[in-house]
Amino acid sequence: MPRLSAGTEPRASMSRDLDSVEVFDGICFPGYLHSPESLQAACAFQFQDTDVLLATFPKSGTTWMQQILSLIFCEGDLRPIHHCPSWARMPWLEHISFQGFLAQMDPARPRLLTTHLQARALAPALKKSNARVVYVARHPKDVLVSFYHFHRMASFLPDPSSFQDFVDKFLEGKGFYNSWFDHVKEWLSLLQDLNMLFVTYEELHQEPRRALRKLSEFLGRPLGVQEEDLILGHSSFSFMRQSRAANYSLVPREIMDPARSPFLRKGVVGDWQEHFTPEQNEKFNAVYQAKMSDCSVCLPWSMD
Repeated sequence: MPRLSAGTEPRASMSRDLDSVEVFDGICFPGYLHSPESLQAACAFQFQDTDVLLATFPKSGTTWMQQILSLIFCEGDLRPIHHCPSWARMPWLEHISFQGFLAQMDPARPRLLTTHLQARALAPALKKSNARVVYVARHPKDVLVSFYHFHRMASFLPDPSSFQDFVDKFLEGKGFYNSWFDHVKEWLSLLQDLNMLFVTYEELHQEPRRALRKLSEFLGRPLGVQEEDLILGHSSFSFMRQSRAANYSLVPREIMDPARSPFLRKGVVGDWQEHFTPEQNEKFNAVYQAKMSDCSVCLPWSMD
């Protein structure tokens, strides 16, 4: 996430305060990573038919899918996987750093891009192209828990006063990036309008080879069994947790402090059960039912 040049040691930005906030289209973004100009440029971005865009709400498996997509398109060259950080391989459209990373991309190869923006910001531009969109969603309670711990370690996000307070803000859509519920519903409502594939964190975790084949077919990149094995090995939690190009250990501690919480913390399904009280769970389920009853897609997870 922090603004870095590929292949160089990261440096903290001196141009924007770590605790600044950028509000765009009513949504709060970390000002350290975003500016009015970068957000407006993302909305006006001209997609090419060969582009691949990964769209997620934060903490939904973004880094994991960046690793998988990078491996699918690496054509056997693992040097970028080992030496180029994930945020440079698949930069965020809306980040201040984006244009610098875009200029470094090989024009002869598909551009791999990432966004946390709501669908309404990018849908007009995406509808003008045949760019492929991979949308990854995760059980919202696990998203909440992972986002809570990320707030604890990232200096450009406010430190949560308590887990209860974080739950309340998440359910009200008042935190950074606003509403998980709206984000998921907006993107899934476009499944028929865009060249788009929906993948869940849970299927990546439970049936990784099947999920990989689903991705490779959608992307038009057929894989042999040996290639699948290589991708699955280099996108495993154990590999990524040790990889400096994936685990964000290149980022200075004053920006992201792994002593407070590792960036790649557990990589499991159902960790929310270790955090939620029965009362929090009951409240969450009631809000989920109210907000997701009109979702265009039947989501595959149980709320209990």
